Order: sequence, then structure tokens, then C-alpha cells
Amino acid sequence: MKRVMRFADWVELSTGFMVTSLDGLASIFPKSRFVRDAANRAAFESDGLTAFRAKPRAVVIPETADEVIAAVRWCHEQSVPFVARGSGTSLSGGSLPVADGIVIALNRMNRILEIDPDERIAVVEPGVVNQHVSDATAQHGLYYAPDPSSQSVCTIGGNVAFNSGGAHCLKYGMTSNHVVGCKAVLATGEVVTMGGRSVETVGPDYTGLFCGSEGLFGIGLEITLRLLPKPEMFHTVLVGYRSLQAAGDAVSAVIDSGLLPGALEIMDALAIEAAEAAVACGYPPGAAAVLIVELEGPAEKIEYERQQLETILAKTGHFAERVAVDEADRLSIWRGRKSAFSAVGRLSPDFLVQDGVVPRKRLGEALVRIEQLSKESGIRVANVFHAGDGNLHPLIMFDGKQDGALERAEELAAKLLRLCIEMGGSITGEHGVGVEKRDFLPEMFDASTMAMMERLRLAFDPRLVANPGKMFPGTEAPTLSQNGLHPLEKAGVISRE
Repeated sequence: MKRVMRFADWVELSTGFMVTSLDGLASIFPKSRFVRDAANRAAFESDGLTAFRAKPRAVVIPETADEVIAAVRWCHEQSVPFVARGSGTSLSGGSLPVADGIVIALNRMNRILEIDPDERIAVVEPGVVNQHVSDATAQHGLYYAPDPSSQSVCTIGGNVAFNSGGAHCLKYGMTSNHVVGCKAVLATGEVVTMGGRSVETVGPDYTGLFCGSEGLFGIGLEITLRLLPKPEMFHTVLVGYRSLQAAGDAVSAVIDSGLLPGALEIMDALAIEAAEAAVACGYPPGAAAVLIVELEGPAEKIEYERQQLETILAKTGHFAERVAVDEADRLSIWRGRKSAFSAVGRLSPDFLVQDGVVPRKRLGEALVRIEQLSKESGIRVANVFHAGDGNLHPLIMFDGKQDGALERAEELAAKLLRLCIEMGGSITGEHGVGVEKRDFLPEMFDASTMAMMERLRLAFDPRLVANPGKMFPGTEAPTLSQNGLHPLEKAGVISRE
């Protein structure tokens, strides 16, 4: 049987790429879009996971699909690693460069190529910002449903790579549920077309396979998105609770009733404090947690569901309730939730964002365990999450200037991820595995499943040049930090700031 090549093997066997001349790559791009000076390369050293940095050897900025294809083919031929990058909002280190590799920055690939209101699709380039799709299609009464918190800056290419979700994923699903087709260049330089212009396809679902592949298969060039009619009506309710578990149990009560809201979101006291300081969103004072429930759809249906929701919430022991009276009030409620990640920066100079998932039935139990682990570690944790599908986003606060603070935060993060695994959940809901959670993958999957995934990856990228070092672990023990060193630091791939 053919031996599976692991990342540690790749590090050992491919050290020669560092001395490869970049002349061939430089010939593809004008000097203004071929970045080699240290100052400009520094802007690409990290993504949303700022605890780790790696300096790329060069950054190329394509403006056309042909330039992307040419760059990927050159990297494949020369066995030079590359990382595709959009706005760099990844919170798992998914767009962290490989030291002395190449970054292919896709922000100028930002054209909406087609909007077909009859077929309800949009064809976009990977650098198109998520929110811009809905803005461009609003005149047709349509919008793009996946809405990550960073939707005002994150790009569709990155959303596809990590199968992003958002506040409304409970009802509408993840990115993979809204990408019907994709033209891509694989890591080998081969250009392929997956899917089409309809959700109904014949044969294997290669588009679904490509979504969530974290850049390990190649780069999307033209992405066909499914659009939805804008809801006729919204009914948005903000509910305050005296305990985090009560808010979690309220989510279970809503789901158990058979009601399917557009969104079910929870924020705890620390997240509320940060959001209030940042955007003055008017959440109830003294709340240990708030629950945001949003119903959306035809007016007649919403009127019935509104009454049903009132009956359910009345039994959950809340002490405050605010119903949005108009669109401005609705947006004010959501402004607090959408700003939560960045707002926590007001409470702590540094924080790690985790992305584990637990079964909805065990949500209240999970929140109690997180509080206990936070107290035991002496580290503050702010909780913000997509409660409807059990997707936790604990924000672990620390001060990176203090010796050992990052390592202690990582130890707590590891306990939270293992908690999710123990409860029958997942180590990631939408942020991806990236660098941060790669060593936990074998704790979630058995050896044969891991081998199957690595064989699949090699089928798309036999030379392991596409975003190497992400998702799959090396040979080290599954921990985030060992003796102060991350496994990738030991391999010489990344370095701490």
C-alpha cells in the first residue's frame, strides 16, 4: 500500500524550495504587483490569529484568473508552497503564510461577473466581499444568506475555503448550501469546473467537497452563488437572563417546540459589556446573558410564529425582553452581536477565539462547564455563539506581554475543544482547523479516517504546495503548545511575534 506522506515528511523532503529563483514568477506580474520588500510583506505575515506569524518570500497580487492560474502552475512546477489569501480574517491561522513560500493575494479579484435575478444566482470572483453580494442584488429583491460576523470585510473565496456560516446558518445553512458551482485552479495547475447554475446536479458533489477544503485543493476563480428572496418581514426579540445556563436552556426550548427561527444567538455578560462600550447597543443592564431570536418570512407566517415564540419565552424565566419596533431598532440589536469579536479588544489586549460545537441538547451543560474551566484557570472567557446549532465562540482573554500568558490561554482552549469532542460535537463549526486546531483532528477522527482524508488531499495536490501545514497534524503529540513551542515552530514553518 502506498505510504501516506505527512506534513513532517514534507518539511524534510522539500527544503530545496527556499533557494528556487523567483524570476519565473516575477515575469508573470508587473513590479507593482510583485511584492518582495520587507515592509509590504509584513502586512501578510499573519491573519486573524495574530499569535503566530510567518514571513512569505514574496506576495503576488493577481487581477485576472489567468494570472492566478499562471502563478499556481509555476508553484507546482517549482514545488514552491503558496497560500491564497483574501482579507485575512481567518481566526484559525488558515491563511498564515509558509515561511519563504508565496502568498497569492486575491483582493483585486473582486468583480461580480453576473447577476441573474431569474435564476437567482450571482457569479463572483473570490475577492468579492460577502456583504457586497447582497448590496448588489438588493435591487432585485434578493440577497446572499451566509452572514459571518466579518461579512463587511471577509471575501467569498475565504468563505468557500472555510465553509463559513453566520448568525442565520440555523435556518439557511452554511456556505456549502449556497455555492452551486465553482471554476477553480487545482494545486497542480489544472483548471476544473464543478457544479453548475442549479442546486440539482448529476454525479459526485465536487462543489461541496471543495467548500471547506481550507485552500488545500486549489483556488476558486469564479464562484456561482445561490441567492434568496429578501424576507417580507422580520420579528427580532432580545431577551435577558440572570444565568448563562438559563439562556442555553431557552434555546433548547425553542428548538424542541419545532419553531425554526432565522437566528438564535447568545452573548454572555463579558461580551455584553464589550459590545455596550463599543456600540452602545442598549442590552438589558445586569444580564448574565442575552438571547437574540429572529423570525423572518411572510407576514402571515411570522404573526403565527410570533405568538408561538412569546408563549415559549414566557416559560424560560427571563427578566427582560425587547422587541424591535422598526428596522433601525432591529439593526441596533444586531450591531451589538456583530461587533462582539472586535469589541472584546476593549476588555483585553489579546484573545483567542475558539469555534467548537456541542449538541444543542447539551448547550446549557456546556456553558456551565466553560464557566467552571474559566474560574479554575483564572482566565476570563467571553461567550458569543450561534446557539441554534450549538456553535460556541468562547473568547479567551490574555495579555501577550506577560510571560506564559499565551501558553496558559492555549491550555484552556485545548480543554474547551476536548469538552466539545467529549460531548459528541466538533472542534470547528465554521472557522476551520487551520494551524490552531490541527493537532486535535486525530482526537475527533480515527486513524483510517485521517488516512483517507490525507489520501484525498494528495489526489488534488501530490506535491503538497497548496497551503501546507494546515489542517493535518505532524508527528508531535496533539497539543497546542509544547515547552513553549508550537509544533510548526519546531518544524521552522512559523514563528511567534
